[in-house]
Amino acid sequence: MSYKGKITTAGSSEAIRFEKDLFKQHPEFKQAAEVKADIIGPGKMLITVLGRAEVENENDPILGAFLSFLERDMCTSPGVISPLDENTLNRARRLTAGVVVVDDELE
Repeated sequence: MSYKGKITTAGSSEAIRFEKDLFKQHPEFKQAAEVKADIIGPGKMLITVLGRAEVENENDPILGAFLSFLERDMCTSPGVISPLDENTLNRARRLTAGVVVVDDELE
């Protein structure tokens, strides 16, 4: 769901004002003590409420947003979840054959 807003001035700061429905439908943003904004592309920003349970890899806002999307989708539509079949697993094994991952490269 998308919400419209306007950029405005509040005192000596710039501010973004969003329509009230955002806060009604997502109370975690209502009166949040602090938020952070990550620029994820030209004209694209991800806003996160700080101080709440966050995705393990908080340094990657795209991964966090994707995992949140998956969680919400799995909770609202559990009937569409199906196990991987053997053919899909074999294809994944072929595609990743020879790929070496070193854990400390992820930090």
